[in-house]
Amino acid sequence: MTEMNERISEIGVVPVIKLNHPERDAAALGKALCAGGVPVAEVTFRAAGADKAIKLMKEACPDMLVGAGTVTNTAQIDAVIAAGGEFIVTPGFDPELVAYAQEKNIPIFPGCTTATDYHQALKFGLEVLKFFPAEQSGGLAKIKALSAPFPMFKVMPTGGVSLKNLKEYLSCPVIAACGGSYMVTADLIDNNKWDEITELCKKSREIVKEARA
Repeated sequence: MTEMNERISEIGVVPVIKLNHPERDAAALGKALCAGGVPVAEVTFRAAGADKAIKLMKEACPDMLVGAGTVTNTAQIDAVIAAGGEFIVTPGFDPELVAYAQEKNIPIFPGCTTATDYHQALKFGLEVLKFFPAEQSGGLAKIKALSAPFPMFKVMPTGGVSLKNLKEYLSCPVIAACGGSYMVTADLIDNNKWDEITELCKKSREIVKEARA
């Protein structure tokens, strides 16, 4: 795998973040995640100012791996690159966006849940695919089924992943990492519960180590 994919796989969990107040919360959230041993963030465009949040998070935590999620157009990819973002995550597989990201030399993890999606990803030489929404799309059983004809891919399930099923997912060798918002909920962020976020990250990292022991 590429260095980027190796880093994400080593951490094992990727917080999927919606930030309503980037100026107020981005830096503090980045520090809380890093303190919990999870120096990575997928800041989604489900809220305005995702690129601003990425820039602020990177300034506060230069060694942190920060990218964007819910990316649906090329203008957003440009904004992420300008903000110092390091990877792109899309909800589904859009060949135009994958080609554009590769042209711009920024890693992209497109949402893939079908054999057709996997076929397209193969043509673009991708290594790691987002599997979204994971639980609603068949979960680990479907991921394992798709890995039979497509053993070249590692998968990052997102959607319905929590502390309860994290170990089950990560115990599967097909899984590179799991995306989740359980450690960065709106309640935790909007109420500045940074210590709780750090503790949830620590618990997640413990599960990652147990699953891969």
